[in-house]
Amino acid sequence: MSPTETTPSQKIPLTFRVATPADAPLLQPLVQSAYRGDTSRLGWTTEADLLAGERIDIPGVLSKITLPNSAVLIGTDPAGALTACCEIVKKNPDVAYFGMFAVDPRRQAGGFGRQVLGFAEEWVRSEWGVKKMEMSVIWTRQELIAWYKRRGYQVTGERREFPYHELADGGKALREDLHFEVLEKELMEVVGRAA
Repeated sequence: MSPTETTPSQKIPLTFRVATPADAPLLQPLVQSAYRGDTSRLGWTTEADLLAGERIDIPGVLSKITLPNSAVLIGTDPAGALTACCEIVKKNPDVAYFGMFAVDPRRQAGGFGRQVLGFAEEWVRSEWGVKKMEMSVIWTRQELIAWYKRRGYQVTGERREFPYHELADGGKALREDLHFEVLEKELMEVVGRAA
């Protein structure tokens, strides 16, 4: 499956909130299903050909939820079903990092990812006053990098080492040439809203 654009009439609006520690057991399977194992192949964000095993465990999700200067954002559909999440971290007064981005693979390519990214950008700008969002993407994920570019992100040319030694228990890299490409976007002030 490849990413597609969604017309406004097809878009199901998500409701967002900041995760609490009680959400960790619900978020871990969402993140796992979006990236690893056979279920991840239902979507287009799978890393199943690059990495095997667990992407993150419940204590790992909990540590992201409780990390100072960060937030895990949850998106639910109108029926209240957990649909998507992301992590944002305030790196410094001007830059936030976007990661742990997951959309239920059965619901990918429906405009949910765009909603999550847009909400996260607005949240870090309005809550923290940051001017730039940064992320890192495994270099082989060219389709995903292209999706971010269509959303205004630019490849910086910076490469970051892949943390082979930090893989979750049971996690295994299936390639030895992995590294991250860094992308960033200048966040614009929304017209009619305070900075």
